[in-house]
Amino acid sequence: MPQLDEQLFPSTPGKIKIERAHHHYTMNRAVHRCFTSTSTIFLWALFLVALMASYMSIQSFVDSSSRYLHHTTSRGHGGIGGLLWEKQIRSSAQIRRSNGMSVLVTGAAGFVGTHVSLALKKRGDGVVGVDNFNDYYDPSLKKARRGLLDSHNVFVVEGDINDRQLLAKLFDVVAFTHVMHLAAQAGVRYAIENPHSYVHSNVAGLVTLLEQCKSADPQPAVVWASSSSVYGLNDKSPFSESDRTDQPASLYAATKKAGEAITHTYNHIYGLSITGLRFFTVYGPWGRPDMAYFSFTRNILQGKPITVYRGKNRVDLARDFTYIDDIVKGCVASLDTSGKSTGSGGKKRGAAPYRIFNLGNTSPVTVPTLVSILEKNLKKKAKKNVLEMPGNGDVPFTHANISLARRKLGYKPTTDLPTGLRKFVKWYLSYYGYDQGKPVNFK
Repeated sequence: MPQLDEQLFPSTPGKIKIERAHHHYTMNRAVHRCFTSTSTIFLWALFLVALMASYMSIQSFVDSSSRYLHHTTSRGHGGIGGLLWEKQIRSSAQIRRSNGMSVLVTGAAGFVGTHVSLALKKRGDGVVGVDNFNDYYDPSLKKARRGLLDSHNVFVVEGDINDRQLLAKLFDVVAFTHVMHLAAQAGVRYAIENPHSYVHSNVAGLVTLLEQCKSADPQPAVVWASSSSVYGLNDKSPFSESDRTDQPASLYAATKKAGEAITHTYNHIYGLSITGLRFFTVYGPWGRPDMAYFSFTRNILQGKPITVYRGKNRVDLARDFTYIDDIVKGCVASLDTSGKSTGSGGKKRGAAPYRIFNLGNTSPVTVPTLVSILEKNLKKKAKKNVLEMPGNGDVPFTHANISLARRKLGYKPTTDLPTGLRKFVKWYLSYYGYDQGKPVNFK
């Protein structure tokens, strides 16, 4: 017990005071060391945070610099901006003939866009292309067309006409005198699968482009692709520009009709010179794989059946097939005669031309006749499934009255369907390797 008491209660009266003091001193030192250590850790933590922030800032600067240097030192068609990019744009837009024009061609890697760009470039006009290379059909064909344009020093920017910053940059680099607007979501039947793509490209994209054009100084003249589809359910033949176009049979046709109304508005309010071209079933080399003549050729060569539609009462469908070279002549003539826009900086200063023309061949041919011409050129019979035309927006026939275009543009088509299809088949066999006896993997 005493030992226990001594442990709990010391025998010397001053002993507890001394030990208590010593105890408090020890505690204070421990606390002081603790706070000193904590402060040091805190300061180190602040230092590390600052170091990390500095590193991230430097890294961000390096990344930005790398992107800039990439744009200024690479040929990449997707890169927008940078010194080399601007140099390529200016070089492509350079005019090399007296009284020439500098043309922005939208949809330049498309079927018509490629041919128009080449025709303008070959005669000495400046040409800059823009295309979004979407996958509506095999993008490799569009890239092959771009390669063709590259070989003729036509620079094609990969971008969307809905990109306002891209359009502003292009117009900042080049004062375009003309715009050839051929970018669009094409096809009648695809609208049932993807209707929004038509509004995005054919309506919103058109408005975005026109907004840029009306704000430009000077304003360019605009020539754009409407479509024979706007005639819709019109049963008067041949189709004339003055015929009613308020009964579209497809969403595609409706967006093109909307385009005609929209372009008229920009002409009326802002003084933009506008020419709309109603194309009639364009065909030829480098064409679109979704078109009947193209898919028929592919299937006949592969031994696959083709579907041939008929109208009501077993009437054969007919189209005013127009060869690409004739369409190009109409496009170029439209640019040459477009007149000038009268606005400046978005303000109209006088009346400007507003025109619409049919560009067709004036000689409708039935689809069975088309097939027989292909069979002759391919030296192979087609396996045909004949069906009644579904209600998907197609019309039974098209027939262009081109008297207005002939009078105002000097437009005169010269290629009949047998001649045009023979040229197309020759290109097709060469492009897909048939003339070399190589097996081909079609997409």
